[in-house]
Amino acid sequence: MTKKVVTFGEIMLRLAPEGYYRFVQAASYGATYGGGEANVAISLANYGMDASFVTKLPAHEIGQAGVNSLRQFGVDTSKIVRGGDRVGIYFLEKGASQRPSKVIYDRAGSAIATATTADFNWDEIFEGADWFHFTGITPALGDNVAEICLEACKAAKAKGITVSCDLNYRNKLWSKEKAGQVMGELCKYVDVCISNEEDANDVFGIKSEGTEVTAGELNKAGYKEVAQKLTDRFGFKKVAITLRTSISANDNKWAAMLYENGESYFSKEYLMHIVDRVGGGDSFGGGLIYACLNDYAPQDTIEFAVAASCLKHSIEGDFNQVSVSEVQKLAGGDASGRVQR
Repeated sequence: MTKKVVTFGEIMLRLAPEGYYRFVQAASYGATYGGGEANVAISLANYGMDASFVTKLPAHEIGQAGVNSLRQFGVDTSKIVRGGDRVGIYFLEKGASQRPSKVIYDRAGSAIATATTADFNWDEIFEGADWFHFTGITPALGDNVAEICLEACKAAKAKGITVSCDLNYRNKLWSKEKAGQVMGELCKYVDVCISNEEDANDVFGIKSEGTEVTAGELNKAGYKEVAQKLTDRFGFKKVAITLRTSISANDNKWAAMLYENGESYFSKEYLMHIVDRVGGGDSFGGGLIYACLNDYAPQDTIEFAVAASCLKHSIEGDFNQVSVSEVQKLAGGDASGRVQR
């Protein structure tokens, strides 16, 4: 029987200039949709899982377009609450070479940001669910949304549902102090924690010694200590940490570590030429959840998650549009990129 995953967060309208045009050059913008937890739901639906995305969206046509963007991939949208006045927007300027990508948010007052706990019946939403996923972006939208996340976590734990969280710190949404306070409470209910080389330090002050992200230096062995400290503090069953070495905006090295039962498992490292990196972390989360729910061994789990995310970096838009077999092929060692005939 297919396992059911529920994700909760904000889906936004993404507006981006064509190709590598800068904002100040753009005469038009391409419109797509995306958002951390929505991206995870779409990954899982593409893998054949029963994936449900929960949010609040306006009843007007722009809100409906957001719903449609999920439904076309088979995501269950039946628990999306309709109401509010606007869909959050983010503008993306793609970086190239040594020029970084830029994101500008226009999401204040979005439907989900003005939602209340009364909007969501978690007992009903979690009916038949096996896994619940959210990210640190969602509670950053406001104290009211943080309270919704807390209610969801409590309801999930009461039903014996596995809870995962990607820390996903965004300094444009809240301070490190506020993030540490709110996420510290939410993480008491989390079983699987996903982080990157910066989030654990930004949110909880836990850092790997010998690492300087902006200089592209990663001390992989140090992340065992980071994972252990996170586990000791919150009792996580698993901690997954992505390891990105940024050579430039176009070229990154990509790997990850899974910490479970006191053991660390490192994936192989990929050299990626990036088409679109937005959603890369979410595709890692989707791959990790899929592998866990299908009882992959720890090494196979981290290899699948990293391979899934590696492939996402080659795909335009937020959504990772790949199949299980494609991920398994890359995880198994076929990274040639040769034409398939």
